[in-house]
Amino acid sequence: MAEASFDVSTLGEPLVRLSVPGGHRLEMATHLDLYPGGAECNVVSALARLGRRCAVVTALPANALGRLVAVHLRLAGVDLTGVVWCETGRIGTYYVEPAPPPLPTQVIYDRAGSCFSQLTADQVPWDILMQARLVHLTGITPALSPTCRALVAETVRRARAASIPISFDINYRQKLWSEAEATAVLTPLIQGVDLLLCSRNDAHRLFGCSGTPEQIVTRMAEQSSARQVVVTFGAGGAVAWDGHEWHHQPAVPVQIVDRMGAGDALAAGAIHGWLNGDLAQGLRYGVTLAAMALTQYGDAVVTTQAEVERALAQDGGDVLR
Repeated sequence: MAEASFDVSTLGEPLVRLSVPGGHRLEMATHLDLYPGGAECNVVSALARLGRRCAVVTALPANALGRLVAVHLRLAGVDLTGVVWCETGRIGTYYVEPAPPPLPTQVIYDRAGSCFSQLTADQVPWDILMQARLVHLTGITPALSPTCRALVAETVRRARAASIPISFDINYRQKLWSEAEATAVLTPLIQGVDLLLCSRNDAHRLFGCSGTPEQIVTRMAEQSSARQVVVTFGAGGAVAWDGHEWHHQPAVPVQIVDRMGAGDALAAGAIHGWLNGDLAQGLRYGVTLAAMALTQYGDAVVTTQAEVERALAQDGGDVLR
């Protein structure tokens, strides 16, 4: 079998985030900060910054906003050969109002009818998506439209037929669909995936998993038949089962600047370790990348392999002169 062109490929929707500065309310905003976003793009951007060969298959409008997203992905090192450029149509956006407790961070989506949500199977460059050691998917994409749901199912079918491993992050978005619909759609898609990622809240809401961290992971593994399972617990860190042994990794204490993107950063770290055949290493990378994401504005963590290694060695925090 020929060597794969990429370590990781993904299918997903890029977004543009419009965010009010901390301490401001959206309804009173006078200016907005703009960042590229999208869960799948965040994951491959982080992996590319760690030196992984990554490709994204998506659709972008041929306008300034589409080019803005492309520039950020290209700067991270993500291959854009799989981008379908649309002469008409729009990119999805979302508005963020960050807030410290007791207020939650508010998100308002404006993504209906985006170029990606209307992408069809005959437009997808399958040769690029299937030229990877691992295909990464999330539960966000099938929630976007009937065509997106069909694309995810077709991606799973093709990857399995070609014996390409699949990672799947549940990533439930309650503003996109109901819990019952998400459970019905996602349950068959995650059967037998090679790496399943899920938050404690999603495990409980969608799959009824509760109990100790190990019990939650075990029940997710039973319901999905996934080969390896990672469940995240926020400030409680992450717990994983690799098919042979348990791995526990506490969260890294951090002063939060921006709450968005930490879950995608943790997923990227877990995948990085999985590619090395070391899920325990992946959890260490994951919680470190998640902490870094929380200290940066924007959804996509910006770092380097050397910086992550220094943080893992607990050599960070000093002034580098």
